Amino acid sequence: MKEPFVFLCPEITRENALKLIKWLKDKEVTKYLSDPQDVSNSIEQVVQTTNLPVLTHLFNRNGRFYMVYNKHNIPVGFVRLVKRDSDYEIVIVIGDRNNWGKKLGTSAIKESIKIAFFEFRAQKVIANIQKENKRSINAFINNGFKVEKESNAFKTFSITMDQYLTSIKRNAVQGPRIYITKTDMERIKKFLESNLHREKVPDKFIRDLENEINRATIVESKHISSDIVTMNSRVLLHLEGDEKEVSLVYPQDADQNKNNLSVFSPIGTAILGYSEGSVIEWEVPSGIMKIHIKKILYQPEAAGDYHM
Repeated sequence: MKEPFVFLCPEITRENALKLIKWLKDKEVTKYLSDPQDVSNSIEQVVQTTNLPVLTHLFNRNGRFYMVYNKHNIPVGFVRLVKRDSDYEIVIVIGDRNNWGKKLGTSAIKESIKIAFFEFRAQKVIANIQKENKRSINAFINNGFKVEKESNAFKTFSITMDQYLTSIKRNAVQGPRIYITKTDMERIKKFLESNLHREKVPDKFIRDLENEINRATIVESKHISSDIVTMNSRVLLHLEGDEKEVSLVYPQDADQNKNNLSVFSPIGTAILGYSEGSVIEWEVPSGIMKIHIKKILYQPEAAGDYHM
């Protein structure tokens, strides 16, 4: 999975502060923040009474503050690292709503972890997230965080230095993490164990699918992120210069005329479990193909069609 580039800038300018005020006045942006509701007014008062062009020292009083910039050098959010004894708590916000759902939060978390562990020598990085904030929960899980404890309203996630290093090594060997629903995994395994497909499907294709199933993170259908390609999803692909709509189906439903693509086919195996926006390089009979998942047009779980 190709994650978007982000840069964490420790310098906070007056222009940055004005951008923050605008974001923090948006109730959808602050919906899951634990900060006081009038935090934007507090920042605005400070900015109005300070003539300095750089306000970094004002934002670092309770920790370390960073602006998140995208590849176009435009600020899209912020990160706060707060020291808790030998640990650091991370708070991340993508303030620009136009950039929600583009994995910028996932990338920002990854960069924040590096700073916490390698610059501040943190023993552990933690994040307290409201249970309803599924987008943030997915972003932290994608970065290797595990649930440490939970209350009625919050889940506390954490990752240690050892866990972080292990995650880096695993990803270097296995490639990007993929997610498969428990239902899809069980159905695919039944096909693999039935041997009914073996006369029609080359052994290599079967091994590739088995490898993907074995390395996947298994998720309950109701908890799978809506941007993940699951079985019976309809997706728009970009394949070597051509765009193509396909449905990822089980072998018995495969039909080239309807662009129903079997999960046992090379491209079908390649896209299973990846997210919208991913670029995958996969071996097909004609060589290595670059597959871009441009858009998920329909996902059964997101539509509530759990029977499919």
